[in-house]
Amino acid sequence: MNLSDSKKKLALAGVVCGLVAACLAYFGNPANMAFCIACFIRDTAGALGLHSTETVQYARPEIIGLVLGAFIISVATKEYRSTAGSSPVVRFVLGMILAIGSLVFLGCPLRMIIRMSAGDLNAWVALIGFILGVGTGVIALKKGFSLGRAHLTNRMSGGVLPVLMLGILVLALATTLLKSSESGPGSMHAPIILSLIGGLIFGVFAQKSRMCFAGSIRDVILMKNFDLLTIIGSFFVVMLIYNIATGNFTLAFDTPGVIAHSEHLWNILGMYAVGFAAVLAGGCPLRQLILAGQGASDSAMTVIGMFVGAALAHNLGLAASATALNAETQEVVAGSVSLNGKVAVIICIVVCFIVGFANKRTEGK
Repeated sequence: MNLSDSKKKLALAGVVCGLVAACLAYFGNPANMAFCIACFIRDTAGALGLHSTETVQYARPEIIGLVLGAFIISVATKEYRSTAGSSPVVRFVLGMILAIGSLVFLGCPLRMIIRMSAGDLNAWVALIGFILGVGTGVIALKKGFSLGRAHLTNRMSGGVLPVLMLGILVLALATTLLKSSESGPGSMHAPIILSLIGGLIFGVFAQKSRMCFAGSIRDVILMKNFDLLTIIGSFFVVMLIYNIATGNFTLAFDTPGVIAHSEHLWNILGMYAVGFAAVLAGGCPLRQLILAGQGASDSAMTVIGMFVGAALAHNLGLAASATALNAETQEVVAGSVSLNGKVAVIICIVVCFIVGFANKRTEGK
């Protein structure tokens, strides 16, 4: 089964993933979040006690399902390859940047598209930064950027992250060890079984379609190939229809409850860092989970970096606050990015430039 060899199949994959996200939103996931890799990794990190922000702690079954879905389908179709050895420490740092940049914007590229489909103009502004970040990454590729080649390794090595994810699922279902929010975004979730099934389905279709938000734009810039944009476009259309049909579409900047902010420069720079880091790491946050599921230990290191980055974003006050409605005065309180978050984004961008333009291919020299 290959979903990446025709635009019709890619569009179908986008429709299925869109339906999964719409179902999860309808049955309880946070407003305009539905399925966000960075936010869900942050919630899961909180459940594991990696940060202490009580409103965003919940072991998200969707994240577990993504990895397990990619693992199962790659094994079934003989695409599972256990590889490692391509600059793991650098990839770990890039994973941290993916998480920090996303949480300054308040969403990964997947959630950016979901927010765009709900009329959030902040997400459309952030898209500018994401495209520019991917474009900068493409320049680095053309200049010879490389983190080296990964090599085949022990078959069990690539299965470590799927096993860890399965362990988190067992802890969530069979024990009370993990933390769970009683209020805030972490308390809003679809039923566990539905979330897990949704994650599995999303993981399967993302793996077979090579779904990647950074990769789709990279291919357009680098090769004038628009194929991967098909899956993103069909996903957007499904979510747009869902949001209009359910009354969740609001064309505005400051909308309480959307979990967003209107500091445009930092929306742009946050997603610039994400787009840049995604190209350097070889895929957006979603793609990193899928690659890790199909055996890439380098991507597993990036995923672990995202967990650490998400935890630091809350422990150090880097994550942005969202526009909200004051319960007492009923006044809209604008969301914002802290000074710590702004400094962190600048550091992340500087690190991306160092990584992107200091790592050159050495083959043949």
